[in-house]
Amino acid sequence: MAVYAGLDMGGTNLKYGLVDDQGKVLWWGKDPTPSDLQLLLEAIKQIWTALQKRAPGRITAFGFGLPGIFNRQTKLIHRSPNYPGLNGVPLEPLFSRLVEIPFTIHNDASMAAYGEYRVGAGQGSKSMVLLTIGTGVGSGLILNGQLWEGANGFAGELGHIIVNPDGDKCKCGSQGCLETEVSSEKIVKNYQQISRRTENISSAEVYQRALAGDGAAQEAFAQAGHYLGLGLASTINLLDPDKIILGGGVMKAGDFLLKPALKEIKHRSYLFDYSQCQIIPAVLGNQAGFIGAALWAQSRLMQV
Repeated sequence: MAVYAGLDMGGTNLKYGLVDDQGKVLWWGKDPTPSDLQLLLEAIKQIWTALQKRAPGRITAFGFGLPGIFNRQTKLIHRSPNYPGLNGVPLEPLFSRLVEIPFTIHNDASMAAYGEYRVGAGQGSKSMVLLTIGTGVGSGLILNGQLWEGANGFAGELGHIIVNPDGDKCKCGSQGCLETEVSSEKIVKNYQQISRRTENISSAEVYQRALAGDGAAQEAFAQAGHYLGLGLASTINLLDPDKIILGGGVMKAGDFLLKPALKEIKHRSYLFDYSQCQIIPAVLGNQAGFIGAALWAQSRLMQV
């Protein structure tokens, strides 16, 4: 049996696992994301040992999905806003000391998109977009059946298209990015401003209040949905995808976020493009990243 390993590095957890050549998960686990690079390398070494023990056969390739802008030419992460310890670090020689098989490194959201395309909600699609919304906004593009990387590997950063030029400052250094308007943090901020409360509250609690009929909570999601719609309308007009797949914790808000988003998309995008594009939920959940990373490593190995 051909076995492939994948690891997805999130802000909170490392998710990792084993898949077969069809993308079926054979085993998976998760650990807290280490606070610095040295601890991360130690964690990867331990994870690699655990994966080898769990594998039903020899692992032939290992894929890593890491947060940040990964340059496929220099093999460096130029900017990782949420994990700056990766910035400019030559990861390939470091990882090669830990993992003695072929491996790949790529952006985490692109790997999640590739996972959904191969074995998730994107199966059968020719051109699709994955957007995950949580503490940040991640995205990946599949165009004409290929992961779209751009000239240097930076493509697909839809979380950093500008939807509100007068909006909040973003961690990327810009202002009014989609991420700053639809993230869980912004939904909480919306609620505090609308309700005129300063209490410490999570976006999940805002959602529960919206369910209970709290008008301020519902409006907090509606404002985020408005900007989500602006971003997705531009995406549809630019790329003409047959599927937009939405995932991440914030999407659990359902119609509180989606209804205003769909209203804005219909208003702002070309009607025919909109009518031909399915907007559907992701299905792989928090396994998408490591599944996609493993299958990406498989695809690169087959091209050697």
